[in-house]
Amino acid sequence: MAFIEDVTKGSMATVLVGIGVALAAPTILPALASGLRPLAKAVIKGGVLVYDAAKEAVAEAGEQFNDLVAEARTELAESGKAEAAAGTGAGTDAQKKSH
Repeated sequence: MAFIEDVTKGSMATVLVGIGVALAAPTILPALASGLRPLAKAVIKGGVLVYDAAKEAVAEAGEQFNDLVAEARTELAESGKAEAAAGTGAGTDAQKKSH
């Protein structure tokens, strides 16, 4: 009951404004909602466009990264083959010292 006591202690203008808002809300809110719907749709469309662009950019960056990894692995494999070929004919320093 404290709420009722607080309402009666306040000014009568505040109570009347509250009653007016409560009565006008069913009329005003649908009008606002219909006006905000196109704005909400535009914001959502913009978000979808940004998402699609970001998704494409991330996919492209991932593809470029995978290409770099493949190139690095190829170079490592080629350098490993070259070292293996050079090491078999001449022998290592440790092998030369032991003989």
